[in-house]
Amino acid sequence: MEATRLDDSTANRLLGIAIDNIQRDHPVHWTHVIDGDHRLVPQRELHPVFAGSFDWHSCVHQTWLAVRLLRLRPALAGADAARDALDKLITHENCVVEAGFFASPAGRYWERPYGWAWLLLLDAELRTSGLPWSVAPIADVLRNRWLEWVSAARLPIRTGTHGNTAFATGLVFDAALATGDAELASACADAALRWHRDEVAYGGFEPDAADFLSPALTTADLMRRALGTADFGAWLDAYLPDLASPRWRVLREPFPVDDPGDPYGSHLAGLALSRAWNWEAIADSLPAGHRYTELARTASAAHREAGWTYVFGGHGYMADHWLGTFGAYLDVKAC
Repeated sequence: MEATRLDDSTANRLLGIAIDNIQRDHPVHWTHVIDGDHRLVPQRELHPVFAGSFDWHSCVHQTWLAVRLLRLRPALAGADAARDALDKLITHENCVVEAGFFASPAGRYWERPYGWAWLLLLDAELRTSGLPWSVAPIADVLRNRWLEWVSAARLPIRTGTHGNTAFATGLVFDAALATGDAELASACADAALRWHRDEVAYGGFEPDAADFLSPALTTADLMRRALGTADFGAWLDAYLPDLASPRWRVLREPFPVDDPGDPYGSHLAGLALSRAWNWEAIADSLPAGHRYTELARTASAAHREAGWTYVFGGHGYMADHWLGTFGAYLDVKAC
């Protein structure tokens, strides 16, 4: 989908933030299991492509953002600097090192599913864009890891943070469709139906303090991919039969963010953005005349307005290292 609301000035600002983030080594959040002091090496030795932007998955999706913007807006003022940075980071040699980690026993679970999903989306963007970089060595390993995992996973993870399986599976589904990978797309669709087809009368309490995703809405966003329009409308009616009731005002309206500079506060800021694109996709996927269409569009607009206030809010690195991706994704989508 082409960008329609992200002007060049905003896009260039986001590009600059992304490029700054992916090149900085600190601060860094290490999440590896260490079995000896010899494993205490700089993050960029283990992950020479994706060591910046605080943690691996944030570096991957900030790289995706840079690549996506270069594809859609190749004449941005910061495009040359972005290309230079990507030339240095995304080399075949660096990707082979990263691929070796994920092919090892340590890489079987690490960054699954959130980081894997963003990597496969980045790979799809590069494969279909004509841009000169490739993360294929890493993507080939993670595609096989993904298929192994998602084909056997009997249960989803319904959370508002990185472990959420619906969000990650939706990204991989989009990547598979963009690249014509029928096996990968089928595995994602099968998992969506296995996990969520028979779910009715969702009853969770949202949001939790650390949520940047809505468990209810990410599930719906995945299911609209796996079901046709008519089937999705019927499924949503059963899944959230009372969506217009006061019970779900907390889902329809943006949640106040007391401290966007706090790590968890920044998550709640991102929640407004992810809910905005969830609601928009839901509205676009419902059959004509469905009772929730206008509700979804109104909710999307409210969350969009609230979420964008945090993207350039000067709330510090805990917000800056990732919120730009979520703000841009709301308009440029994927692939």
